[in-house]
Order: sequence, then structure tokens, then C-alpha cells
Amino acid sequence: MTKISVKNIKGEVVGELNLDSKIWNIECNDDALKKMIRLQLDSMRQGTRKTKTRAEVSGGGRKPWKQKGTGRARQGSIRATQWRGGGIAFGVNPQNYSFKINKKERVLAIKTALTYKNKEKALVVLDNIKLNTLKTKEITNILETLKLSGKIIFVTKDENENLYMASRNLGNVLVLMADEINCYDIVNADILVVEEEAVKQIEEVLK
Repeated sequence: MTKISVKNIKGEVVGELNLDSKIWNIECNDDALKKMIRLQLDSMRQGTRKTKTRAEVSGGGRKPWKQKGTGRARQGSIRATQWRGGGIAFGVNPQNYSFKINKKERVLAIKTALTYKNKEKALVVLDNIKLNTLKTKEITNILETLKLSGKIIFVTKDENENLYMASRNLGNVLVLMADEINCYDIVNADILVVEEEAVKQIEEVLK
């Protein structure tokens, strides 16, 4: 077990929490982490590219001239690939760049990302993250009180509308629920701020 201090939003230490070493202090697997991040980034690629085949271009419904007797090569449609304005042979189509990895690799990758944040001392545990209002000023005051800077992820156990609304104008703050955490966002953040109950929920899922 790894111990970590639990603070409140005023920065005061209010307790201590034992982190499960099998989740927050494992032997890191960089290959699994890299593969999972590549999966997320590739899944976001739109792959919007398209050329039309002779079946998709407009026109060319009739034979341009009769089969025999003209002295010219036989043609079946003015939208064949050799015609100007015709379809494209073997052209590109929309591409799906995503791929699959097994469940064990996914879990290992998330554990690795969480372990890195713990080892880098970039993990902050709060007893709760409850805001009275949805004003951005309140969340900025909390960040100043806790002396947090850079890209920050808040991880909550349940939906926290006030926190989400207060932080959505801040480009460096992201709010996720415990079941929404992912490798890319964790690695991309400088600080991971997690509710105490969310820590327990994460550990229960990743066991």
C-alpha cells in the first residue's frame, strides 16, 4: 500500500489514504501505454477522403455510340474511367484508422498512466470537490489555494455540474468522472486531482 495525504479545497490535510499498489505503483509497461494512446488518437481521425467510381458519378446512362461500324473503339459509357469526368478506378475511400486491443492491455495501460502520475508526485487527492456556485472565479481560487498550475484534470465520483460549468471556460482544466478516465488525458495532464471516493471507485474497477 502507498499512503497519500487527503486535502480539502482549502489545502488543509484532513486525512490519509492508502492507495492500492497494484494500481498506483505497478511496474510500468510503456508499450501498452503507447499502444493505448495511439488507439485513442487514431480513433479520433476522421478519415474523410473519397473518390467516386463509375457507378457513382452522374451521367453516362446510355451507350455513347453503337458497338460496331463507326471505326472507333467500343464504349459503354461516357463515365467510364478513361473518359474526362468519368469515375476513378481504385480510388481512395473513407478510412477507419481505429484498431482493437484486448481488455488486459487496456487495464495495464491505465494502471501505468496512474502509476506515472503517482511517482511524479502529480497526484492530488481531495476529500470532495463541491462548489457552491458555478462561477469560474471559485475554481480559480481553489487552484491558487492548492498551488496547482499547468494542465489539470479533476476526477469526480459522480456528475459535478458546478465544477464542470465553473471550469469549462478554462482551457487548462478538464473535468472527468471516474468511469471516464483514459490514458491520453491522464498522460497529457500535468496534475491529476481526484476525489477520495473516486479513488476507491477507480480501484474497484481496475482490480
